[in-house]
Amino acid sequence: MSELNVGDKAPDFELPVDGGGQVNLSQFHGRKVVLYFYPKDDTSGCTSEAQGFTAAAADFHGTNAVVIGVSKDSIKSHDKFKAKYELNLILASDESGAMVERYGVWVEKSMYGRKYMGIDRSTLLIGPDGVIAQIWRKVKVPGHVDAVLKAAQAL
Repeated sequence: MSELNVGDKAPDFELPVDGGGQVNLSQFHGRKVVLYFYPKDDTSGCTSEAQGFTAAAADFHGTNAVVIGVSKDSIKSHDKFKAKYELNLILASDESGAMVERYGVWVEKSMYGRKYMGIDRSTLLIGPDGVIAQIWRKVKVPGHVDAVLKAAQAL
């Protein structure tokens, strides 16, 4: 699997989403897509990031962008996470891990000297033509939503 880069066509995907149903990239052709990958529902950094994207939802909508969060958590977990924090974005479940691998965000991590596989907090801004316009890897949550919004406004 090779790493995706700015200028690459974003791989299409189809995943189940919170509340039932499916989401795929091609359904948003002609719109910008903010695709953000996060490690786990209801953990401090992931909650803060999701709340940031929710707070800026109207601003993203104003740039003709849709925000989709992706983790390996189950739909049931996503539903609870959304309800608990009143999140207003699409949360997609990649329990198989196929999409996070295809997007290059399933990586070896290390905590307290223990190595394990996990999702690298990353965001891709995909243009209306389906081409990756910008990529943020190893995201630090503070200020991230604003940076993504500025990029979406400029695209």
